[in-house]
This record gives sequence, C-alpha cells and structure tokens, in this order.
Amino acid sequence: MRLNEMVFTDVQPIDGYGPGFFRIGSEAIDAPICVSPKGVQAWGGYEDTATLLALKDEIDVLFIGTGAETAHVPKAFRTTLEDTGIGVEAMNSPAAARTYNVLISEGRRVAAALLGV
Repeated sequence: MRLNEMVFTDVQPIDGYGPGFFRIGSEAIDAPICVSPKGVQAWGGYEDTATLLALKDEIDVLFIGTGAETAHVPKAFRTTLEDTGIGVEAMNSPAAARTYNVLISEGRRVAAALLGV
C-alpha cells in the first residue's frame, strides 16, 4: 500500500472534534462552524445562508456536516446555495471534516459547514 503525506499550504485543516467543538490549529472552536479558504467563522446553521453565500466566488463545493448522523439538509437551504453555483454535499460531520482535509491538501476549492457531534 502506498501512503501519501498530506500537505496543507494556506488553508488550515480540521485537526479533530469532540462533543460540540472542532479543533483547528490547536484551538477548540464551538460548533457550528464554517471552515473555508477565508478561515474559520461561526455558522448559524441551516438558517444562515449568508455566511455560505459569501464564499460563492472562492469555492466550488460545500460539505455540510449534519452532526453525528447523516441527514438530509432542508430543500430551501440546498436550493439557495446551488442556485449560486455552489455544489452541496451532505454527510455526517466527521466524514465532512475528513473529506474537507483531503481535498484542501489537493488544492481544491472547498469549504465545510459543520454542525457539532
């Protein structure tokens, strides 16, 4: 098996998570959060599309971490984002964090909006 080291340049990876928080750059940050090329910021959950729409020129795909379990995101939320050209992929928050880390290491234009676990 071949292993490749992940290298992060300008964007910080998600280092870990726990009950109600995510660890980024050795700092625990209360969930929900949005992690993007702009950095880390609070996210107000599914009612807060403004935070995510502000990223439309910087990302192609947004990973939505739905908490401990995978769940559907509200249709209006998904439609609002997709109408601006942002692809939306929903998965549980641990999977969204891992996927985000892999894709930023490849230099991809992605962000993650994560609910706590």
